[in-house]
Amino acid sequence: MSAVQPQTAAAPGRARASAAQGPGAGAQPRTLRIGCASGFYGDRLAAFGELVDAGVDVVVGDYLAELTMLILARQKAKDPAAGFAKSFLAQVTGAMSRLAETGTRVVANAGGMNPAALAAAIAEAAAQAGIDLPVAFVDGDDLTTRAGELSLGEPLAANAYLGGFGIARALAEGAQVVVTGRVTDASLVTGPAAWFHGWERTDYDALAGAMAAGHVIECGMQATGGNFSFFTEIADLIRPGFPIAEVAADGSSIIAKPAHTSGAVTVETVLSQLLYEVAGARYPGPDATLRLDSIRLEAAGPDRVRICGVRGEAPPPDLKVSVNELGGFRQELTFFLTGLDIEAKAALVRAQFAAGLAAAGLPEPAELEWELSRTDRSDAATQEQATARLRLIARDRDPQAVGRAFANTCVEFALGSIPGFFMAAPPGEASVYGRFRAGSVPQDAPAHTVHAPDGSTAPIAPPPEFRRLAATPADTSHPAVEAPGSPVTAPAPVPAGPQAAGDAGTDPAGRAPDAAAGRAALPLGALFGARSGDKGGGANIGVWARTPDTWPLLHDELTADALRALLPETAGLAIDRTELPGLHAVNFVIHDILGEGVAYGARFDAQAKGLAEWLRSRTIRVPAELAAGAGPTAHAAPTADAAPTADAPTANPAPIDGTGPADGTAPAGGRDTRAGEENP
Repeated sequence: MSAVQPQTAAAPGRARASAAQGPGAGAQPRTLRIGCASGFYGDRLAAFGELVDAGVDVVVGDYLAELTMLILARQKAKDPAAGFAKSFLAQVTGAMSRLAETGTRVVANAGGMNPAALAAAIAEAAAQAGIDLPVAFVDGDDLTTRAGELSLGEPLAANAYLGGFGIARALAEGAQVVVTGRVTDASLVTGPAAWFHGWERTDYDALAGAMAAGHVIECGMQATGGNFSFFTEIADLIRPGFPIAEVAADGSSIIAKPAHTSGAVTVETVLSQLLYEVAGARYPGPDATLRLDSIRLEAAGPDRVRICGVRGEAPPPDLKVSVNELGGFRQELTFFLTGLDIEAKAALVRAQFAAGLAAAGLPEPAELEWELSRTDRSDAATQEQATARLRLIARDRDPQAVGRAFANTCVEFALGSIPGFFMAAPPGEASVYGRFRAGSVPQDAPAHTVHAPDGSTAPIAPPPEFRRLAATPADTSHPAVEAPGSPVTAPAPVPAGPQAAGDAGTDPAGRAPDAAAGRAALPLGALFGARSGDKGGGANIGVWARTPDTWPLLHDELTADALRALLPETAGLAIDRTELPGLHAVNFVIHDILGEGVAYGARFDAQAKGLAEWLRSRTIRVPAELAAGAGPTAHAAPTADAAPTADAPTANPAPIDGTGPADGTAPAGGRDTRAGEENP
C-alpha cells in the first residue's frame, strides 16, 4: 500500500532489502524523509500537495497553538462535531488520489479538540471517493473533564502534550493518515521516525535528534528563510519551499527543501529556528529531554544542513498541560495625536475619559491601561509621521463594564477635546479574551490511546523511566528588579539614541565612531542575528553571533542587565539566560512580558514575533575592529569535530576552538527552567 515501510518489524533499526526503500536498501538503514506542510492553522494550503509531489515519505503538519486551542474549544462547545482544523480536511481530500498513488503517509495534530471527528470525516471522504485510505487517530490529551481532580481549575480546555509513540503505534497498525489532538510539535517527527527506525523508548539520543529536527521544521517556512534576520541575503524569498527533515537511524538529520523552490536552507536559517520558543539547555519532551547545548550544525551542500551530535536524556516525570480559560471581555480604543504637545494631548484625553465615566455613573473596569506610543517625529514630511498613538485597553468579567456604553464615553467629548481629534475606528462592543497558563500532570495521567483503522484501540504506556529537570551551569536566572541594571560598557545603548545610516558622523553602514573608548556605535543586528517568540505569558529571544570573533562579545557582554538596558520594556521582569557555545548563541526567556498569554493581548505584538528585531535595531558600542568588519558574512559555528562540551560552565565558557571541561551537573537548587507554549 505505501511506498515507505519500517526498516523491519523483526529487527528494528536494520534495513530491509526492498526496492520500496529506495537507494541503499540492504546496505545501510536509509533515512526517512519527513516534510512539514503547515506551521500554523492558516498556513499555505498548497504546501501539502507540494510536499507529496516532492516525494517525501511522510507529510506532517502543525496546526495548533494556544490561541488555536482556545478557538477550537469554543467551536466544539457550540457544536460537538466541530473543534478540528477544517483546512487540513480540505488538504487531505484534495490530495487523496495522489496519496493513494504514492503511498505517502500523513501525520498531523489537526484533530485539535476533536481528533475522532476529523478522522471520521477523512474516512468518510475517502469512502465516498472509493479510495482505500486507512485512518487512525490518537487521543487522551484532552483532560478538560478531569481538570478539577487534576488541580487544573475549571478551564474551557486543558490538554496534555503527548509524545510520539502513539503516532508510531498508529503507523505500525497500518494507518496511512494519523490525526492527533495535542501532541508536542516535535512528536510529529519523533513518532514517524521511531516507527520507521524501530527505536526503543530508551533510545534517548536518537529521540532527541528527531526532536531537534522536529523543532526546526514544525514552523514550516521559518526554516527556509522566513522570519530570518538576514532575509536580504536570500536571493528569492517570494514563495519559500516548505522544509524537509531526512532523519537517519541514529537520530541525526539533514534539513532540506524541495528542489526549485524559493527560500534557502543554511546553517543560519536552521540555527534561527532552533532558537525559536526555547528556554534552558534542557528542552523537555514527553519521550526524551533534548540537550540543546549538544547540537551541532554543518553545511551539507546547497540548501542542506546537517543536525548532529545530539544528546538526549530520560524525559521528566510530568507532562506539560495547556490550560485555556475565558478571561473575560476586552475593549480597545486607539486615539491618534498629531503634531505638537503630544504629552499634553494624551493627558487631556485621559482626563476627559475619566471624567466622562464618572459623569455617566459608569464603573471603572477591573483593568484599565493607557499606552502612549511616540511614533511621531518632529518636522514630519507626512501627517502619519507626525502622529503618535494613544491606546486604551480595558478588561472586565462583565461585558457591560467594557461594552458600548463604556466605549461611547470618548465620542461624547470628541468635539470638545484636543485639536485634530480622530480615532482608529468607531467604538464597538467588547470582545471575549482568553487566558493561557501552563499546568502539569504526571506522565500516567492522560489515557494516551491509539484508535487503529480497523476500530481496535491500544493504550500507550508512559516512558519506563524519568529524570527530573534541573538547570545546567549554562542556565542562569535573574529575578525581577525595580529598575534597569547597572550601565554596561558594551553592548550598551548609545545615550543619544540610534543614528540613521548616512547621518553626519556615521559611515554608510551607520557606524558611528567612539574613538575615546576605542569603540564604535552600530546596530546590534549588524553583528548578530536573533529570533523571538511567545512562551505562554513570557517570550524568548535567541541571539547568535555570525562569526567566531564576535562570539566572545555576545557571550561576555549581552547579559540580562544589558538586555534590560537595551529593551526598557523588560525592566522589572524576571529573565532567564542560557549560553549555547556550540551554536555561538545565547537565549533569553523574559517572564510575564505577554501577561496571561497571546489571547490576553498584553502587547500590540501579542506573540512577541518582533521583539528580536527590536533588539537588533538597538544601537550598541563594540570594539572598533569588530565594527569595521560588520556586514553580511558566513556563519561559522563550531563543527561537530571541534565542539565545546555541552555543560561548559558560564563562568569559564568553552573557547571558540572547541576545547572545554567535561560534562557538568546542575547546580544544587537549580531552578526548573521549563517554560514555553508551543514547545514544552
